[in-house]
Amino acid sequence: MSEAAVMTDGASEDAYSLPLDQINVGQPHLFKENAIWPYFERLRNEDPVHYCADSDYGPYWSVTKYNDIMKVDTNHGIYSSESGLGGITIRDPMADFQLPMFIAMDQPKHDEQRKTVSPIVAPGNLAILEGVIRERAGKILDGLPRNETFNWVDRVSIELTTQMLATLFDFPWEDRRKLTYWSDVATADINGPLISSMDERREILMECAEYFTRLWNERVNSPEPNGDLISMLAHGEATRNMEPMEYLGNVILLIVGGNDTTRNSITGGLLALNEHPEQYDKLRADHSLIETMVPEIIRWQTPLAHMRRTALEDTELGGKQIKKGDKVVMWYVSGNRDSDVIENPNQFIIDRERPRQHLSFGFGIHRCVGNRLAEMQLRVLWEEIMKRFDRIEVVGEPVRVLSNFVKGFEQLPVQIKG
Repeated sequence: MSEAAVMTDGASEDAYSLPLDQINVGQPHLFKENAIWPYFERLRNEDPVHYCADSDYGPYWSVTKYNDIMKVDTNHGIYSSESGLGGITIRDPMADFQLPMFIAMDQPKHDEQRKTVSPIVAPGNLAILEGVIRERAGKILDGLPRNETFNWVDRVSIELTTQMLATLFDFPWEDRRKLTYWSDVATADINGPLISSMDERREILMECAEYFTRLWNERVNSPEPNGDLISMLAHGEATRNMEPMEYLGNVILLIVGGNDTTRNSITGGLLALNEHPEQYDKLRADHSLIETMVPEIIRWQTPLAHMRRTALEDTELGGKQIKKGDKVVMWYVSGNRDSDVIENPNQFIIDRERPRQHLSFGFGIHRCVGNRLAEMQLRVLWEEIMKRFDRIEVVGEPVRVLSNFVKGFEQLPVQIKG
């Protein structure tokens, strides 16, 4: 069932029968069951800046319309990302296990640390990486079975993005799947299959810290930094004296940013084309549409459903009074379906006139540093797919992740005929 179609099923009845003040869009099961859409639709129409007084995450504001989200995202003077105030997700960090990272920092420290790693995605380096991505994508696609069901998430989405991460970190190749595992643990819901407690998350992430500390120690002593992310952090003026937990926080940020987002867009794009076969036919007839299809995939999937801020002062938003210290959640996934800004937002349209008009990368000082790399990986992969396969068919229901933050997939069963 397509995401637009789910608006008409039982989830829609539930969303509209609940009293408005009882709606809690932060429930992870709504995302896993793909039942979140009518709840966001109702909030956009009836209460765009919505207060949820009671949830597993405490009270919070939901910001659900495109322009209101932009106001929050671009006003870091009022809405803070600082980890010490709560950070960037609806889930508050453990008091004794806070992971500072530059996306969860305010000025000026944010800009100083971000500049340290940004050369990895400078245009010159992206040009070098494109050839690497194309070669690897080709090998992965050439190794896929024909006329046999396999999990696209594992064989393609995870493998391609994990190989890219290993390259960016200059991470030991044989251990590259550890990067996927740590990324998943960092964002996992404790009611899901991966971890059962916050303590277990901490224990596993400390193993990640130990591994990356060894890599840091190897590279910090080299006279000239290599072009990898760890070397950049170890030699960067703003990052070379980081505390261990701050180093771990930035490592986790770069792993999640480079893994979950691209990998779930790779899966979401294939699913969307299968749910909208007329768009797949359009692509088959004109491969140049990949250029506009890629940002449309990223809008449609919205691989990170939300970002959170904390109000630094009393303020007003959408006619509501936000108090100092309030938790404010920007639901990018809802803003990307706002019909006041995006025409036919519940349709997947690969030749949109303004395909980059979406919120998936955020805005303001925290706009995704790797957005061009993510787009390039998707573009190159789809160019290589269309060279090889007439159609990749989804043959079963997707299994989605239990998470209100990472909007992703565990499984997508597919077949390649021929």
